[in-house]
Amino acid sequence: MFGNKRVAVVVPAHNEEKLIPRVLETLPGWVDCVVVVDDYSSDKTAEKVRQRAQEDPRVCLVSHPANRGVGAAMASGYRAAMEKNCDVAVVMAGDAQMDPAELPDIVRPVAEGKVDYAKGNRLFYGKAWDLIPRTRYLGNSVLSLLTKIASGYWHIADSQCGYTAISREALASMDLDALYPRYGVPNDILVKLNIDNRRVRDVPIRPVYNVGEVSEIRVPRVVVTISRLLARSFFNRLVEKYVIRDFHPMIFFYVLGLIAFPAGFLSGTYLWLYRVFAGPVAATSAMFAAFLTLSGLQFLLFAMLFDMEYNKNLKG
Repeated sequence: MFGNKRVAVVVPAHNEEKLIPRVLETLPGWVDCVVVVDDYSSDKTAEKVRQRAQEDPRVCLVSHPANRGVGAAMASGYRAAMEKNCDVAVVMAGDAQMDPAELPDIVRPVAEGKVDYAKGNRLFYGKAWDLIPRTRYLGNSVLSLLTKIASGYWHIADSQCGYTAISREALASMDLDALYPRYGVPNDILVKLNIDNRRVRDVPIRPVYNVGEVSEIRVPRVVVTISRLLARSFFNRLVEKYVIRDFHPMIFFYVLGLIAFPAGFLSGTYLWLYRVFAGPVAATSAMFAAFLTLSGLQFLLFAMLFDMEYNKNLKG
């Protein structure tokens, strides 16, 4: 129990036989239950978890019959946590990259009812640039910026951090079957929480690397894949939140901006290339392209400003 709240720790794991024992052994005593989801590991991950369960009755194992991805593993763990009547569900990876000493900081805002969802932020740590691999840092920064736009949580950074805590009420309102099944799940969850007007807070945590983890993430491919997910999620959020649930004129600014800015930018680029390689262009054409570009940019910036203002009360 944390205060008067039952806490479950969900541990998605895939081929983590070396590090999963450390994760389970270092969890504090106030954690009520631990759900390890073995996502069809080919090593002895499940065996290690069963051995730990014999020593610690809090530990239970959920096994997938096929590899479904970290998002699907989290969904399975969340369901098990709700079945065990836990009030707060925490996600900790099975690769020992999440320090259990910081677990109280992640749980506290949710357990005290101040927010519905708390997530770690490694980018706020003073030595993050030195501790996080450069490609990870830069890729994470790009995705964090895109996630701000897509999710409407403009105060949130380090969108890819999976060290999170969520309230039972927020989980109950979420369609777990619709969660993105793979590495984009933290971004997908943020979008879904924003549509449901849930309060979210970033919690500064220390980046943990080089503890023996073996990453299956390929940063360039993941950035492209999650960027596509964020583009779809952005439009889904606009329609669901600002058209269906509660109409807001901001939608017109986004629509006009997304039409005018690309049209102006592409036509301006074409005219510039024509001027360089073919000859003069009409001044009116150049002015019209500039007008579309600047007007579209203005519309987009105003839309983002409206979005920030509308969601400012969701900052925990």
